[in-house]
Amino acid sequence: MRDAIIRFMKYVFAVVLSLLLVSVLGAAIHTERLEYRDGDTILEGFVAYDDSIAGPRPGILVTHQWMGLTTYEIKRCEMLASLGYVAFATDIYGKGIRPSTSGEAGGLAGKYKGDRSLLRRRMAAGLGVLKGLKICDPAKTVAIGYCFGGTASLELARSGADLKGVVSFHGGLATPTPTDAAQIRGKVLALHGADDPFVSVAEVAGFEKEMRDGKCDWQLVSYGGAVHSFTHWTAGSDNSKGAAYNEKADARSWKAMKGFFEELFR
Repeated sequence: MRDAIIRFMKYVFAVVLSLLLVSVLGAAIHTERLEYRDGDTILEGFVAYDDSIAGPRPGILVTHQWMGLTTYEIKRCEMLASLGYVAFATDIYGKGIRPSTSGEAGGLAGKYKGDRSLLRRRMAAGLGVLKGLKICDPAKTVAIGYCFGGTASLELARSGADLKGVVSFHGGLATPTPTDAAQIRGKVLALHGADDPFVSVAEVAGFEKEMRDGKCDWQLVSYGGAVHSFTHWTAGSDNSKGAAYNEKADARSWKAMKGFFEELFR
């Protein structure tokens, strides 16, 4: 009798183990680059999702920092896909347009910051691609962005886009049309480096006033000791340069984002 029980337990263990292995091996993050357009301009984004999950799931629009769509945004998309979302990285600049120096990046980012209607249109084009994916639930989308992408994501929300929420990671908070905050349809989460020299105290105060005047559902989290680009792994560690990686702020902001998503999508 004892031997029979042992054999049975071994059998059950083997079955459970095989099911776990199938589950793990079956889970794969699908990635691909997608061409799309804004008028005559060809853009090239990147999509990532877990193809072991059946049916539509919430979609996250990811917008790049001033160097354009790089391996950094690709990795963030893969991280989001591993959480069960479909992530689509936008391309604001255009296919093949990737600055190689900070000077070039500043010029490109400045072009779009100076023309908010163009920036909003490029963001809307990316959101349209995300919502059009069969694996995306178009009623459950969020825009997130880093640095320049944080500014762009907030601007998309200000345009009245159909979003559940928006998350800015160390992004610029100012806008030439603060009254447009009244058009924001989703919740707002701004994750900010408390010592960011590129976003002034006055700019932060202006953002807070904008959110209050627009009667938005908003949060602003400031991370002590963090400067600009605090989530960017290759930004170095020298705060005196104004932009530097901060491991604690990176982890805390990612956790804050996940909690925000749980609130939006539960």
